[in-house]
Amino acid sequence: MPARSLRVPAASPGALHTAFLTVKDAAEYLGLSPHTLYVWRHRRQGPPSFRMGPRGRVMYRLEALDAWVREQEQADSRSNEALNPLNAPRQERPTRLTSA
Repeated sequence: MPARSLRVPAASPGALHTAFLTVKDAAEYLGLSPHTLYVWRHRRQGPPSFRMGPRGRVMYRLEALDAWVREQEQADSRSNEALNPLNAPRQERPTRLTSA
């Protein structure tokens, strides 16, 4: 699967010039649905988010999204060779003792 390049969504005006994204813009940036981000937020999973302003709008920092994506890449054994179980040194199993 070819790697996708991350880009700031053009959906909201001024999104290119801000460090904060709405749920809709963050979802588009990550290639996910807004519903997925809401579910992850409810479960305390996914990228870090916070409430901003008097209405308590859920927002994401652009730099936090990029850092979260990098963490996901490092946690995946397909992207991080150190975590690949096929690269681990072979471990010998202990021999069974049979009773005579």
